[in-house]
Amino acid sequence: MTETVRDVLVIGAGAAGLAAARELAARGVDVGLLEQGDRPGGVMRSDRIDGHLIERGPHTMLVKAPALAFPRRHGLESLLVPASPASRLRFLWHRERLEPVPGSLAGFVRTPLLSARGKARLLAEPFVRRGDPTHESVAEFAARRFGAEVVLRLVGPALTGIYAGDERQLGAMAVLGAVAEAERTHGSVTRGLLARGLASLRGRAPRGLRGSQSAADGLGGLAAALAAPLGERLVLGARALALVREADAWRVEVTRGERAETWRAGRVLLAVPSRAAAELLAPLDAEAARLVGGVASVPVVSVAVSVDPEACRVRPEGFGFLVPRDAGLRLLGCLFTSSMFPGRAPTGRTLLTCMLGGARWPAAIDAADDEIEALVGAELERTLGLREAPRVLAITRWREAVAQPGRDHAARVAALRARLALSAPGVTVTGAWLDGVSVADTLASGSAAGVELGEAEAGARERAS
Repeated sequence: MTETVRDVLVIGAGAAGLAAARELAARGVDVGLLEQGDRPGGVMRSDRIDGHLIERGPHTMLVKAPALAFPRRHGLESLLVPASPASRLRFLWHRERLEPVPGSLAGFVRTPLLSARGKARLLAEPFVRRGDPTHESVAEFAARRFGAEVVLRLVGPALTGIYAGDERQLGAMAVLGAVAEAERTHGSVTRGLLARGLASLRGRAPRGLRGSQSAADGLGGLAAALAAPLGERLVLGARALALVREADAWRVEVTRGERAETWRAGRVLLAVPSRAAAELLAPLDAEAARLVGGVASVPVVSVAVSVDPEACRVRPEGFGFLVPRDAGLRLLGCLFTSSMFPGRAPTGRTLLTCMLGGARWPAAIDAADDEIEALVGAELERTLGLREAPRVLAITRWREAVAQPGRDHAARVAALRARLALSAPGVTVTGAWLDGVSVADTLASGSAAGVELGEAEAGARERAS
């Protein structure tokens, strides 16, 4: 059995693990990064198939001001590619047709997505009394501020595109933190967001990047760029089986194929999904494992299809469309991938990515390929008027695709971190299930963990000298 010693060992080379390892390496820390899969990036996974560049996981990321520091610090900002201006056009499936999502106040006044009563209730938001969103779901918070119709027609579908979840279970503070903060500080979401927008225009608030971002080779290409400087520090095909406390270090039992290995480190960062983190923590602290395991995830099936745009009654131009829960479709939504970024499909073809599963249809993860293909074809015929069978390029199944932070998420995370500091000193956690599910938020989570661990290592070296 081989044995390897590192100062810090990061388990999981998804977005958070890669960011943490980059921060640690930049600070001269002897870091190792273990990844169970065959390539770095986790759900950031891109492939070229028949002249198409497909995304098997997320397609874009919104890089807001707090998340911009990491790519700038590591020279990654130049790799980012903004989505086309056409991508600002987004649709909802409503009454058997695709309706544009309003992008202005005038658009909201004219849109058929809301009734006259729903519009009046939405416009009355500034006059609604301030409440306490601390223990509210997204649906409860949004209904209180904007009305139940806005939740069903706008908020629910929008969150489907991010969380593939149920707005009645997602926590308002975890999912709509900035919006809830606007209510707290200004008594109204509308007034709060307007004040923040004015501060940004006047240069008083930091700015992120405008619009949605990807990379020329997809988000999988961005993951490869993140991993490249790590060199031999990154070990693929390595599965962590057990985490054991020793006198002055942590021992991690690992398998690589048929070979068993032992890794030792003074500090360990778990950058894996919640279920995997709970399994590693359970022998150390059952309560910590329970806290981690309480952050559920939903499965998603991603279906990349190529179509002839001339065979569509509705041309797939823009970002794509989302589907409200009462619309009678299995699709969660469909992204018009090649409309967002150039070079994603050959001339004369359009690349679409259809999403299934989530909290609405979790059994989709186990549906047969032929069932998935037939359903996608039928629902593209219904929504886009597709007059031919789509060419299915890839079906990708993610059993733990998106974390679902609930009403108690902030308290749960705080309790977990406090408990680990006592029961497992030197073990910390990071990832999408903690600090935000978007790629940018996950990178920022890993970056923050890496900086903190790097500072701890520097402090330990100073004390030792």
